[in-house]
Amino acid sequence: MKLDLYQVDAFARRPFEGNPAAVCPLTEWLDDATLQAIAAENNLSETAFFVREGAGYRLRWFTPTVEVDLCGHATLASAWVIFHELGEAGETLCFATRSGELLVSRTEEGLAMDFPARRPEPMADPEAVLAALGLAQGDVVMTDDILVAVEHEDIVAALAPDMAKLAALPGRGVVVSAPGREFDFVSRWFGPKVGVEEDPVTGSAHTTLAPYWAGRLGKTKMTARQGGTRQGQLTCDCQGDRVILTGQVAPYLRGTIRL
Repeated sequence: MKLDLYQVDAFARRPFEGNPAAVCPLTEWLDDATLQAIAAENNLSETAFFVREGAGYRLRWFTPTVEVDLCGHATLASAWVIFHELGEAGETLCFATRSGELLVSRTEEGLAMDFPARRPEPMADPEAVLAALGLAQGDVVMTDDILVAVEHEDIVAALAPDMAKLAALPGRGVVVSAPGREFDFVSRWFGPKVGVEEDPVTGSAHTTLAPYWAGRLGKTKMTARQGGTRQGQLTCDCQGDRVILTGQVAPYLRGTIRL
């Protein structure tokens, strides 16, 4: 069996920035063990698989160790492949996912993803989170991710967290964020529990980050940068219970998987 494989850098203006994702178009679903094995072999933070369903697509995302409920950068990457490699002529794609229906549209600024907003709530016991991050203080809130807001982007840049302690915390991952100098906010996301120590740009985390910073900054449309050594950027537009995340994609390679 041969499968097409695309690797693209999402939330990137050029190769070698943003977040790399693997994308595998399928004509029919393989068994879950094979999908997980492919994702482990790719060894990227996410591998996306999709199958055509009617007028849209069924989309699934796998880290090297688990299937996840929502992934932004691999959704962006999948949409780019469908538009630019598979010749989709329409302006909007509809994906059926474990997080419901997700729409991705072409815009002048890039590809815009319509995702559900996640409004964080205060976390009862933040001390273990701060200790794992090596921080003395921060505003600690939670959705499926733990969000720690600090006062300056230099604190975010200097983080050297204890991954074993982070993996023992509740939730999917931990994102640390601060107001930015060039962007409305910056962040870094850590997910050792799901096999990703640090993700360069986590679109799904911005479904929590955007509502949080909209409340703090008093604005609904914001620019964001994420990452440590490797970084990428996007715009976030809060629209009620939805967040529109817009980014660009840089293609890197096309290959063939042989099974």
